[in-house]
Amino acid sequence: QVYWGIRDFEHRFGRSPEGLWLPETAVDVATLEVLAELGIRFTILAPEQAARVRAIGAAEWMDVSGARIDPRRAYEARLPSGNRVAIFFYDGAASHAIAFGALAEGGVGFARRIASLAADAPGPQLLHVATDGETYGHHHRGGEIALAEGLDELVGSGFARLSNYGEFLSLHPPQHEVEIVENTAWSCAHGLGRWRDDCTCRTGQNPGWVQVWRGPLREALDRLRDDLAAVFEARGARVFADPWAARDDSIAVVLDPSADAFDDFLSRHAPAAAPGVDPREARRLLEMQRHAMLMYTSCGWFFDDPAGLETTQILRYAARAIELCPDDVRGPLETEFLRRLDEVRSNDPEAGSGRRIYEASAGGGSGFAIGG
Repeated sequence: QVYWGIRDFEHRFGRSPEGLWLPETAVDVATLEVLAELGIRFTILAPEQAARVRAIGAAEWMDVSGARIDPRRAYEARLPSGNRVAIFFYDGAASHAIAFGALAEGGVGFARRIASLAADAPGPQLLHVATDGETYGHHHRGGEIALAEGLDELVGSGFARLSNYGEFLSLHPPQHEVEIVENTAWSCAHGLGRWRDDCTCRTGQNPGWVQVWRGPLREALDRLRDDLAAVFEARGARVFADPWAARDDSIAVVLDPSADAFDDFLSRHAPAAAPGVDPREARRLLEMQRHAMLMYTSCGWFFDDPAGLETTQILRYAARAIELCPDDVRGPLETEFLRRLDEVRSNDPEAGSGRRIYEASAGGGSGFAIGG
């Protein structure tokens, strides 16, 4: 998925990305290794995801757990492989204040909040927050105007100048290294519980509702993912020289779905000894894998109940992945998936089980046609 993100960025902007935002800032060392291996220079994390820091070359570490890290500088994570990736930690308190109130004061309030982040100390300082894009105009009507006016005030007054992470990193390389708190995300106080447990993290719109459904849903999707992977490996070997290399490179035909692009893709990945590859079968298998990834879309786990729009959508992705399976394995895979969905229970008695939700909204697949 990181590789796909890089290829998508290159397709749209004509250059390679320097940084990558991890969904919900969910992170572990293995993920940082992937970023570094694929040439990503930096990522952005929440302040509570920092465990300890030290000056590069120093022996003593300083505990910064509990969001006590200084967010005004870049840090370097030194990984077991020997690779390194830079990390910026946004200011959590200011981000929260802007997202939930400061914009109501207009550009002056925004500028005042950003200016308050500066320390009375020499040297370069990066003043930055992380907020959802929809904060500016959707969550807060006129928020985009407050943002523009606030930035004009900060720059026009000479207090600061606009930069970005890539420029700051080039001008001011990290002088400190950091160790992260693994298996954490900005939006869950319990590590990664929001995507697999009844961890109490939820929207709060439905008092008394529980999220016990997350565990069995995650187990059902994990089992389906593994079953789909086995099918892809076995059937994909008939049409691809290396099925997983073909899957990775198939972002090319997502970005350009033309017949010519797909013919070029097959010329690179079809086994040399094959007398003829059915392009429909190749496309079907690749789409099956794409939907197997889509069914882990983060928002499907974020809300209060599996009958909600977001979780229903990931069940539709699962249904589409099953629909794209070869005829002889589709039935058994869906039967096993439905059996596991019986353990997924909605808080709404009328919605019932995960099986019922699936069959009502996603059963039978989407009916999308598969191009030749």
